[in-house]
Amino acid sequence: MFEKILIANRGEIALRVVRACRELGVRTVAVYSTADADSAAVRLADEAVRIGPPASRHSYLNTPAIIEAARQTGAEAIHPGYGFLSEDPDFAEVCEEAGLVFIGPGPEVVRGFGDKARARTLMAEAGLPLSPGSTEPVTSAAAARAVAEEIGYPVIIKSVAGGGGRGMAVVWSPSELVEAYARTQLAAQATFGDNRVYLESYLVNARHIEVQVLCDSYGNGVHLGTRDCSVQRRHQKLVEEGPATGLCARTLDAIADAAVRGALAVGYCGAGTFEFLVDEAENFRFIEANCRIQVEHPVTEMISGIDLVHEQLHIAAGIPLRMRQDEIRLRGTAVECRVNAEDPERGFAPAPGRLDRFQPPGGPFTRVDTHGYAGYLVGPYYDSLLAKVIVWAPERDLALDRMDRALYEFDIAGAGVRTTIPFLRRILDDAAFRKGRYSTALVERLMDATH
Repeated sequence: MFEKILIANRGEIALRVVRACRELGVRTVAVYSTADADSAAVRLADEAVRIGPPASRHSYLNTPAIIEAARQTGAEAIHPGYGFLSEDPDFAEVCEEAGLVFIGPGPEVVRGFGDKARARTLMAEAGLPLSPGSTEPVTSAAAARAVAEEIGYPVIIKSVAGGGGRGMAVVWSPSELVEAYARTQLAAQATFGDNRVYLESYLVNARHIEVQVLCDSYGNGVHLGTRDCSVQRRHQKLVEEGPATGLCARTLDAIADAAVRGALAVGYCGAGTFEFLVDEAENFRFIEANCRIQVEHPVTEMISGIDLVHEQLHIAAGIPLRMRQDEIRLRGTAVECRVNAEDPERGFAPAPGRLDRFQPPGGPFTRVDTHGYAGYLVGPYYDSLLAKVIVWAPERDLALDRMDRALYEFDIAGAGVRTTIPFLRRILDDAAFRKGRYSTALVERLMDATH
């Protein structure tokens, strides 16, 4: 096991990694921007290095500064968390060249899955089903029109380098295509520095199901079941639950087996998530893989009893998987709600400010992953995620009731601060959601009902 690692991230995920490392006796180095000098991760890490001003491109995306911080502090490995540099193949390569272990898959695997069009080709070769669409980037509006006519409307235009629900546009008719194509290209260039896009058939009323996998460097791989991530706004997740509900066990087993098959086919090493869409007939299609820890990883931890960050560290240190598939037991239901500093009444616009009160919920089988505290300044520089509330119960109905109770208890107040808590409670109260008969259209339906 490592003696010291550097955490190239911030917020709740940086704190999550600090805690896991302390439990394993691994010393930690936090890096921080000037905006995060008072963060919980900085306070609790063994060492902390300031790497730049608030702007991400000068701090958390500043590869030379991060590598230099690792060199100066004697860190042996870098944990990238999620977002920022976590799925940047160039960063993974630079780590290797600097003699540092990148805690995640190797650069070529990250590069293969980071190019979403390339990922489709890789998974097709592994025998996974795909949505109809292009397997190469679409280089002109005319080419996009030809693909759309072949596969039929609606279609979704996606950035090749996309992630986190960004760089996408749903197109319902030919009259919208040219403008949507140009808009997505511009957004992809601005967000990811890569304007390439591709097209897929868009599934209406789909379920978004993902599978957590763990693979070591010796060719062993397991899955830890499924999560349903269908409750999304602007393709970004709000509520996740595991295992996925409302689908037959045979379908879920087939999806999980496909995920492991896809991972092993490309020599995946580490923790990863394979994502699928499922239509109303329970046909499933691979859409992408995420080469990192997921925001929603606590859902899997709660139903499996397995600490995913511990496993990431063991795998990166060259230790074989410590479990076989037949040894994994999934129990009960876990639900996660993302509490964001956003105002649902204004289209989920960011609502930053200083927290005057911040009292997370407690109680049985209730977990809160957060970097917030009373007096904390929710700034405008980074993602609006403030806390994740995760609950477990032996049955789904009790898990939903427990989550509603926990959100009711969560006391957050501050000038200008609004959160998603009231909207999350509306979701929990929705009849279709309660029955497990919901899709990616749920949030849009609730928003339409509001207006």
